[in-house]
Amino acid sequence: MTTELTLTNARIVLEDGVVHGAVLVRDGVIAEIADRPTTAGEDMGGDFLIPGLVELHTDHLEAHYSPRPGVRWEKMAAIQAHDAQVVTSGITTVFDCLRMGSDEDGGFEQGEMRAMADALAKAGCEDRLRADHLIHLRCEVSTDNVMDHFHEFENDPQVRLVSLMDHAPGQRQFQTMEQYTLYYKTKRGLSDEAFAEFCRRQQELSARYAKPHRDAIVASCAARGIAVASHDDATLDHVEEAIGYGIRLAEFPTSLDAAKASHVAGMSVLMGAPNIVRGKSHSGNIAARDLAAMGVLDVLSSDYVPLSLIHAPFILADEMEGISLSEAIAMVSATPAKTVGLDDRGRIAPALRADLVRVRRESGVPVVRSVWRQGMRVA
Repeated sequence: MTTELTLTNARIVLEDGVVHGAVLVRDGVIAEIADRPTTAGEDMGGDFLIPGLVELHTDHLEAHYSPRPGVRWEKMAAIQAHDAQVVTSGITTVFDCLRMGSDEDGGFEQGEMRAMADALAKAGCEDRLRADHLIHLRCEVSTDNVMDHFHEFENDPQVRLVSLMDHAPGQRQFQTMEQYTLYYKTKRGLSDEAFAEFCRRQQELSARYAKPHRDAIVASCAARGIAVASHDDATLDHVEEAIGYGIRLAEFPTSLDAAKASHVAGMSVLMGAPNIVRGKSHSGNIAARDLAAMGVLDVLSSDYVPLSLIHAPFILADEMEGISLSEAIAMVSATPAKTVGLDDRGRIAPALRADLVRVRRESGVPVVRSVWRQGMRVA
């Protein structure tokens, strides 16, 4: 039996502009786009109709599962709470980050993230989820047990993205010691002696494990057709390494040179939407608005604030000369989808999935009023 849905009197954000019209959905797929409102259908009241957002990097599930140090929440409850928040932020496809590798800053025991992935699969089978959930493995390559964790996901089709991380002092995100000291000494109350020993051990682990673990993980992903992301690239050498690995996504580059080189090399440069909303990086690195002004910002991620993913594009369109609303929305829909090979979504176009979001926004923070995934109302 054919099902149809018409959404009319909407400002439809297309790849090349905004039209005031209607969208016809048939059996979960966009069938037709009209450039004027129709007389029949659900009246959008002149609100924006945008593609469902595609989120590639969010640590938010982890925050629901471990809301306080040492606390573990029931997995299904954590998943459902996370799912509810992302979908009401306009996110219809979410890559849930699962941490691979435990260091002295904490982490999860072997088997915990595997159990979380199993719970995600079960939630999907039981029709508990409103967004489409996929998995992003965040691999801390400088840890001695990252491969043990990674091997637990060798045959998991949910895994569609893997990132290579090294948070040792002097590496990438923490090239200077000021922020590293804040993260690992001040917040943990370490003495000077204890902090010095901590740094020495982290640098030793990085020197021993980072390169062989990167090589092994990239080889595995290439064999399985999984997209790989670099993380916190800071130098041109880091970018050259990423090019050699065939990396598609450059997450959170920490220098202008690295961001520009990654973009020129054909990688999608990803920065945090909270960085756009706040106007600066929480860790003292480059401002995403600077990259946008230079034309080398390709993808936004909500990272730690889900609603920022729909807020940031409107800020860019309002405040950045030369960035249209269509171009800004593409950073949270079409480009992330294309980067990881999801060619069936991310745009409002015929034959694509009807993942759609109704947004009311005249000024300030946008309001998500309705969300459809494959033509079904989910929020």
